[in-house]
Amino acid sequence: MIDILEDDTNEEDDTNKGKQVSKSQTHQERDCRAPKLVAAEVEERYGVEREALCQLGCNLPKKATSRSSKAGLQFPVGRILRFLKAGKYAERVGAGAPVYLAAEVLELAGNAARDNKKTRIVPRHIQLAVRNDEELSKLLGDVTIANGGVMPNIHNLLLPNKKAGSSKPTDED
Repeated sequence: MIDILEDDTNEEDDTNKGKQVSKSQTHQERDCRAPKLVAAEVEERYGVEREALCQLGCNLPKKATSRSSKAGLQFPVGRILRFLKAGKYAERVGAGAPVYLAAEVLELAGNAARDNKKTRIVPRHIQLAVRNDEELSKLLGDVTIANGGVMPNIHNLLLPNKKAGSSKPTDED
């Protein structure tokens, strides 16, 4: 462990009076005063980087992490939550709903991309995935996916007639 406060005896709190600070004590046992310091002062004073202090348990402000990265997804969870709220799908939207929806769409779109022998998911794959799934198609029925194209559909009348191979030809002699 990094010993941050080894020579800092001039600025003792009322809580630290009478306590002996030793190198064997952990960072939290020493009643850490580092959260009261600004990150720049900590780096200048102790020569310890901000990340090292955060690993030791200090409450310095950390860098914001997106919900997508927390869930391990490449799809924008925050944007899906915003669209769910704006779309009036329900009065209230739970915290796990956009994560689940993003994961489901990502999995189905990945399967559609693999079926087309592609390694990159494009909007066409998302469109195919959503429209082929019954529940997602119902949920996102009024949603237009940009550059998604249309579902392949050929009317039955336009298809060539199937010839009956099992029926015997008729003789009209």
